[in-house]
Amino acid sequence: MSHAQEHPALAAEFVANDQRAHWHDQALWFVRSKRDKAAQSLPEWETLRERASAIKRNVAAELAEYLEAFEANASRLGAQVHWARDAAEHNQIVLSILQSHQVARVVKSKSMLTEECQLNPFLEQHNIEVVDTDLGERIVQLRNEHPSHIVLPAIHIKKEEVGEVFHEHLGTDQGASDPEYLTQAARQHLREKFLAADAGITGVNFAIAETGGLVVCTNEGNADLGTSLPGLHIACMGIEKIIPRAADLGIFLRLLARSATGQPITTYSSHFHGPQPDGELHIVLVDNGRTDILGDEEFRRSLNCIRCGACMNTCPVYRRSGGHSYQTTVPGPIGSVLAPARDAQQHRSLPFACSLCGSCSDVCPVKIPLHHQLLAWRRELAARGVLPRFKRWSMKLAGWVLGSRGLYTFAGRVARWLVPKLPRALVYHRFNPWALDRELPEMPRHSFRELYKRRHDK
Repeated sequence: MSHAQEHPALAAEFVANDQRAHWHDQALWFVRSKRDKAAQSLPEWETLRERASAIKRNVAAELAEYLEAFEANASRLGAQVHWARDAAEHNQIVLSILQSHQVARVVKSKSMLTEECQLNPFLEQHNIEVVDTDLGERIVQLRNEHPSHIVLPAIHIKKEEVGEVFHEHLGTDQGASDPEYLTQAARQHLREKFLAADAGITGVNFAIAETGGLVVCTNEGNADLGTSLPGLHIACMGIEKIIPRAADLGIFLRLLARSATGQPITTYSSHFHGPQPDGELHIVLVDNGRTDILGDEEFRRSLNCIRCGACMNTCPVYRRSGGHSYQTTVPGPIGSVLAPARDAQQHRSLPFACSLCGSCSDVCPVKIPLHHQLLAWRRELAARGVLPRFKRWSMKLAGWVLGSRGLYTFAGRVARWLVPKLPRALVYHRFNPWALDRELPEMPRHSFRELYKRRHDK
């Protein structure tokens, strides 16, 4: 990845539109505030988080056994289970199923896995129409964009822009921006797509090893329509979506919607146990680098993620830089942990898109220590030698100063004397990116060490 494509440069483009950056920030903080109220309404909230984290740790330890049990139970219910090592294999499996049924039109509900595998363009190359039926995803699809958030895929788009897109593609009134009018237009448009579809593709929120059942959570009912009208249902899931028992499901459902949008539960939590009568259910289990993460003790807990998006809604960097600046399917703090695991060189800037404030870890419903993992990735990237030369040299210089008491004391004394005397233009200029949006604090007259010694001597 070239420097121009890294997070700082792309974030700068987003921040350049000051008005957009501010309302994006405020919209996500509003969702974060709803999450806080929902969490505080449950006295057992922390107990649920701890229990969910423990279940996920157990899943990581026994993943092979749970996956085999799930396959056996799902097959017993009449589902057909497929295994995919990577994105290419996943896409080929889905294509083969569709082609064997002579499918020309597919409706798809929200699935970050299919985004990760770039399924849409792959199927379109084979003359299969794919329509994303989640309203936000349909908006970004019509704009030829990727989702910028895993729960709120069009959070970066204003209603006026939606009106422009719908006028161009759906024939709505020019200049219309009323949400209800635009939603009704989308509903009519999507209804026609549902009725014409030959197959439905969904993601999977939870797969239960004990029963072989699947759970798909939506707020629009689009997964239900997409799987009940056509006879063919393909469910695509990462192997980490397994939970052991049906009794565990209630824990995760109580955490998921509250963490994602502040709701007690998603409007639709749909359970699938085998195919519908005279239909087919195909389940594609996808690795695509997940076992590599599983084998890494440092980052294994990132597989606990239930894709609620809470870490994004609270992250001060994500809120101000937008999801597209991450250039990865799952952005924000969790994406900044997962993406370097897939390609450290390409995503080397993401672990540094973090203030280490720890807010992401505080809100994570399955207690992933996200800010610790981001810090660990910085160390790992340095060890792998993929950091830019300037960052390596500046950190080496900083380590040299901080590693010597005498140098540290001397540097502090010089800075306290010199910095206030420097002309402002010498510090704040375009060649110093750090200073573009920051102000140095006022320099203290004495160091902490000097103040401590003075008071101790008294």
